[in-house]
Amino acid sequence: MEDLEVKELLAYSVFPDPELLDEVVDSYRRGHGMELYGYEEEGVLLGILGVEMNGSEMVIKHIAVLPENRGKDYGRGMLMELMLQKSPERVIAEADEDTVGFYRSIGFQIYSLGEGYPGAERFRCIYEVEEDEE
Repeated sequence: MEDLEVKELLAYSVFPDPELLDEVVDSYRRGHGMELYGYEEEGVLLGILGVEMNGSEMVIKHIAVLPENRGKDYGRGMLMELMLQKSPERVIAEADEDTVGFYRSIGFQIYSLGEGYPGAERFRCIYEVEEDEE
């Protein structure tokens, strides 16, 4: 994956701060449990999914799809494919009001965390993987 493409996609899921964006890219380069996956079609990076595995728990750190490809199930597809590969017992994500519907539509249980910063409610999204789903 090209750094520029990765940064463009990560920018959709990271507060638009160039220094923070560089830190996030570096955290995936270093590894330490952070893994970044991409979905490419015809040589174009359409989406990314960044996770951290904590035992049997998969924590979604970043997920983004190019704006013109949203609503086409690329995000859902990336997440479902990675769940099949990693076989977690639980998947956890934190979301804002704009993205919580994505997790709700997949079957995540949604819990309000209150305001993460003034005027912006945050949510904890948890998906318990059933035995027969693996």
